[in-house]
Amino acid sequence: MHIMEGFLPPVWAALWYAFAIPVVAYGAYKAKKKIDEDPRNKSLLAVAGGFIFVLSALKIPSVTGSCSHPTGTGIAVVLFGPAITAFLSAIALLYQALLLAHGGITTLGANTASMGIIGPFFGWLAYRAVKDRVDIKVATFIAAAIADWVTYVVTSIQLALAFPSGAGMAGVISSATKFMAIFAVTQIPLAIIEGVVAALLIGYLVQVREDVAQGVTA
Repeated sequence: MHIMEGFLPPVWAALWYAFAIPVVAYGAYKAKKKIDEDPRNKSLLAVAGGFIFVLSALKIPSVTGSCSHPTGTGIAVVLFGPAITAFLSAIALLYQALLLAHGGITTLGANTASMGIIGPFFGWLAYRAVKDRVDIKVATFIAAAIADWVTYVVTSIQLALAFPSGAGMAGVISSATKFMAIFAVTQIPLAIIEGVVAALLIGYLVQVREDVAQGVTA
């Protein structure tokens, strides 16, 4: 998700940075370890990172002037887990902020938290819950769709915390509900489409790379 530059109050921008930085740093460490274990993982990391960058760069207009987009994190979380996904997402979001005016530097922590950390983590949990009971493509579809939907739930909560519609928790809940209703119009079908694309890609990777098949079913 791309909360635009300067939109969050400084205190919330700083808090989300504090949350995201340790996870991204750990993801960078794990990515380096994966490459050291098997240099062929470089190409898979590039595919997963490229998938995040391209899909999350797509902007589809939503109601009231807002925009929605896929997140692209499903492939990364299936192949490498949530920590590395956070690292790849942070890179994609940084380049988008600098080159495409999507998101921003002050909101990079918040955007990474929603799209790169919390959303993928729930997608990974869903994948782990079903992977031994369904086909890998079905499991990937579920992971990608859940990661996408949770990302937008988290973004709605982030915005509601910063801009509650009233006093106390009731104001936060009311504001979050409104944000979720706006995003849902486009995000529900987008997540389904993203899940299909991710499932097709993982199906192809499993066919051409035996190590991928072993990794995703481990």
